[in-house]
Amino acid sequence: MNLKQLRILVFSAGFGNGHFRAAEAVIEGIRFKSPYAKIIHLDFGDFLSKRFNTMAKNLYIEMIKHTPKLWGRFYYKTAKFQPDSMIQRFLKQLGRSDLLKYIQSFAPDLIVCTYPTVSSILAQLRLEQILQVPVITVITDYTVHSYWVHPGVDRYMVACEEVKENLVAWGIKGQCISVTGIPVSPKFELEMDRGRIIAELGLNPNLPTFLVMGGAYGSLRSAKRICKTLADSLVSVQSIIICGKDKKLYDSLEELSEQSPNPVVRLGYVHNVEELMSVSNLIITKAGGLTVSEALTKHLPLVIYKAIPGQEEENAQFVQRTGAGRIARTEVELGWLLSRFLSNPKEMEEMREKAAIALPGHSTERVVESMLRLVLEMRMKQKTG
Repeated sequence: MNLKQLRILVFSAGFGNGHFRAAEAVIEGIRFKSPYAKIIHLDFGDFLSKRFNTMAKNLYIEMIKHTPKLWGRFYYKTAKFQPDSMIQRFLKQLGRSDLLKYIQSFAPDLIVCTYPTVSSILAQLRLEQILQVPVITVITDYTVHSYWVHPGVDRYMVACEEVKENLVAWGIKGQCISVTGIPVSPKFELEMDRGRIIAELGLNPNLPTFLVMGGAYGSLRSAKRICKTLADSLVSVQSIIICGKDKKLYDSLEELSEQSPNPVVRLGYVHNVEELMSVSNLIITKAGGLTVSEALTKHLPLVIYKAIPGQEEENAQFVQRTGAGRIARTEVELGWLLSRFLSNPKEMEEMREKAAIALPGHSTERVVESMLRLVLEMRMKQKTG
């Protein structure tokens, strides 16, 4: 089936970068199939009052940065709420009329959601038969929180079998769930010229390379100490640290990057994470669903440090269960793991092999194919119904 005539709405939200990246990956996958499909990507927050959206976003960021345990308590306390609970009913009213007006004006063939609140609003409209357009929900973690669960969703795209089983336990029909993997940009599937990238970074092709990635909102606050540990390592290692928009961290690493006995490359905000992952032997990171998926797609072993309580802890547990990585809960434990892997490179290689089989691969392609099948099924039903 050709995507050329399709009109597709994609909804994400600015609460963490993962929802946005998953949405962009889906769009890339559709564009690959057909450059002419009409696709619009919207931030759900734009349909809320500016004041409410800013307040909610700031509250989330502050909790993640300064009181992660409080966020964890909130996450687990709300994890078992039913779709018809009071809080869910409140959330389903947010921006509802404006969303519906926009959808009716655009007249899409399909709506894709990578953020739970907008997904549940649209799913409720589907149940009420007010919305006639199929709704696809892409769950961007390796676990299911109650906010994702709604019987009105036409098709779920999920990371792994465990997530499917969780949804089924919630009462979602198995035929409405596709195990696709979390969609990542198709560029993570490409073979990279390792020699060229290493040369451009000014690194040694014969030394192990560790990538340090803190994620959004400065949650890897020990980044400088991690780099110092690697810089002072008695076993030779070179490290790349992605500082993102954290200029303070970037500036604080100047002396270390210039005087370290082991090479340390510091980078600001980058657009070539897939290249940096391609030349790395290990990544030290938080456990956002997209970062984990990108690393596993590149068959890159992970050490997850200080995962935020809640969905990140669940993602970290998934990585450890598959054998593709390890969890470090303290700085001492992290230092011990890094020393161990440097002294026993065979262990890293074993984790790489497990990372290669942890995910089905070509996740975005699978998502797009599943979407197309759903649209085809809906059209066939309309013709025969």
